[in-house]
Formats: sequence, structure tokens, C-alpha cells
Amino acid sequence: MIKTVKDIALKDAAVLMRVDFNVPMKDGKVQDDTRIRAALPTISYIVDSGARRLVLMSHLGDPDKDAARAKEKALRDGKDFDLEKYLDGKHRMKPIAEYLAGLLGKPVVYLPSCKGQKATIDALPAGSIVMLENTRFHKEESAKDPATQEILAKELASYGEVYVNDAFGTAHRAHASTATVAKFSRVSVGGLLMEKEVAHLEPMLKSPPKPMVAIIGGAKISTKIAVLQSLIKHADAIVIGGGMAYTFLKAKGIQVGLSLIEPDFVDMARELLSQAEKAKVKILLPLDHVCAAAFLPDAKPVGVIGLDIPSDLMGMDVGPKSLDSYRAVLAMAKSVLWNGPMGVFEFDAFAKGTQEIAIMVAKATDRGALTVVGGGDSVAAVNKFGLAGKMSHVSTGGGASLEYLEGKILPGIACLEEK
Repeated sequence: MIKTVKDIALKDAAVLMRVDFNVPMKDGKVQDDTRIRAALPTISYIVDSGARRLVLMSHLGDPDKDAARAKEKALRDGKDFDLEKYLDGKHRMKPIAEYLAGLLGKPVVYLPSCKGQKATIDALPAGSIVMLENTRFHKEESAKDPATQEILAKELASYGEVYVNDAFGTAHRAHASTATVAKFSRVSVGGLLMEKEVAHLEPMLKSPPKPMVAIIGGAKISTKIAVLQSLIKHADAIVIGGGMAYTFLKAKGIQVGLSLIEPDFVDMARELLSQAEKAKVKILLPLDHVCAAAFLPDAKPVGVIGLDIPSDLMGMDVGPKSLDSYRAVLAMAKSVLWNGPMGVFEFDAFAKGTQEIAIMVAKATDRGALTVVGGGDSVAAVNKFGLAGKMSHVSTGGGASLEYLEGKILPGIACLEEK
């Protein structure tokens, strides 16, 4: 296990903390504060422990790439593009600092850069909380060359004696502010959120309570191959839904109509089914479907009884027979991992499968099962259906939780001291 803020002395310490405040923004306003609130326990713990100061840093989107896309679209539409206005609305940390101050009931000092701030920070009164500007405004943050990254990492490390990483959502990134900074910090530990994430995800990877059921959905099999291979070693049953299910059905010779498939991964799907069979892991694929003639939010839902989908329809959700089979296997589960929706839950007409899965997982939690929800879409789903509080743990890390469950070593965790 990693050391955390609870394992070290923080009184009078200058603390540099990586948070994941990469939240949705619109016109300079926070649209979803889930990730900000997730960091509050660690922030409060550090402040209440008498730290001399707390300097927070985070990325917010990818300014260069996002701005380039926005500029291209503006030019295509014949509109002017104001870079500064665009960055103010989506990528600057000042609105985040103000929002955080409101949640804490304390001032948060915003500094307009990650660089050249040491004199300003050192002059602040004891107990100050600081928010640095977006780390991705600096090319060194994500530079491939280690020496280039170290330029920023050294400067960041100079802002505190203790480095705390509480940004599980970016722990899979080997960036200056997530991992390299630890090389130049006297002490490097995890925050309370990082501890919570590892404590819930590690059992799913190493010793899940049995029987263990994994629910894996989403659009593409290509992004889930490694996690499926890992889960076949630990799960008793795997429910496969979402767009990726149709590639598996295709691999079994079932007609999928206009449904999303990845032709280049049909053989891989067949191989995964074979691996699961050899490992005696039950794979549950859709037994019936809710389809549509087009991928549109107002498309008319068409129920398809049976496995084969007509040539003029595409699968958009699982049907009632599928849900009954999922319900039966989840009723026996003592641990459940859910990553990825069962259908196009963003469209209300095709949200029932995902909503029912969320209800099943919530009921498993009530029965005492360990239930972990990871992945951006799954998290969005349990939030949409008001069931996030009914799960044992809802992960803040999309790509990070997926890579962790694949068994990969995450740089943002590997750089922290162990107990």
C-alpha cells in the first residue's frame, strides 16, 4: 500500500498537491463539480493538520488541441476566433479557484502560471491555499523527453516540501505534475482519494470476493481487450453489452444488421470467448435487442425478440430477456465491477438497459456485495439515474481505472512512497 497524508507529519509543512480538477466548463462556469468535491477531504485534512500552505495544481482539458479544433471549426463556419476568450471559458483555473473557495468557505489564491511563482508563494501568509494555472499551458508538462519534463517538475517541487498526489484520474499519465515532480520532492505520498481508489480497485484485480461478476460495456472492443483478458483471470462471469457486444455476436455468427462492429477485431472477440471458455468464465451476451433504423435521439425504438438483428436495424440497447439473464447472475454476486454502459443511455428511449443494470448493482450493494463503478460513461450513468450513492465506490478515473484493472503500473502511483 502507498503512504498517504495520514502517515506523515503535516504541521508547518509546505504542501504541493496534484488534484484532478479537469471538470466540464461552459462560459467560464463549472458544469459538474464531482471531481472537485472528491478532493475536499484531502484538502481539508491538510489544512486542518496545520500545513503552512497548500499549493494545488491541475490540468483542465488540452488547451492546444482543443483551441486548434475550435479555431478550425470557427474558420469553417466563417466566424472570428478569439483565443483568449476561448481559453478563459474552458481552460483557465481562475473560475475553478473561485468555485473551490466557495466550497471551502476560505479564500483560494489564484496564480496565473505554474512557472515563476516561488517568491509570490513564499510571501503568502501562513495557512494560504493556492491554485496554480492549468499545467498543460506548459509544453514541459507532457513532453516525451524526460529532461524537458524535469524543467517544469523541478520548479513545481520548489513550491513545497511535501508532494501529495490525489489525482487518480491522471495517475496513468507520466507527466511533470503527476509523476516526475516526485523525483525532486522530499516526501511523496497519496491523498485520501488516491487511497480510496486503490483500496477499492486493488481487490478487483487481485482477490475479489467470490462469485465476482464484471459488467463491461461501451462502444468498442478495441479499448477493452486488455481489461477483458485480465478479468478472465479473476471473474466468475462477465456481462458484455453496449456497442462492443455486436462484435462478439458477429464472432459467433449472429446477424447484427447495421449495428456498430469492429471488423478488425472479430477474430479477437472469438479468441476472448475461447479464453473465457477454457477458464470456465461465463460470458453473457445480449439475448434480445432494442433497435432503431438510425442513430438519432428521436429514433423509434424497435424490439427484436431473439439473437439476429434485421439488416435494416441497428442495436441500441439490450432487451428484457437479456436483462433477466443479467439479473440472475448478479443476484449471486459478492463483488461487481462495472465499466461501460449497456446501450445508448444518452438517448432516453435506449437508456433502460443501462438503468436496469445500475439498479441491479445498487441492489447487490444493499445485499453486502462490493461494487465498483469505473469509466466515464458508467459514472455518468449512475449519476444520471441518481444511484451513485448506492454503490460501494464510484471511481473518478476513466482511463486510469481501466489501465489499473488491466494490471498496468500507473506512473502517478508508482512514484509515491510505500508503507
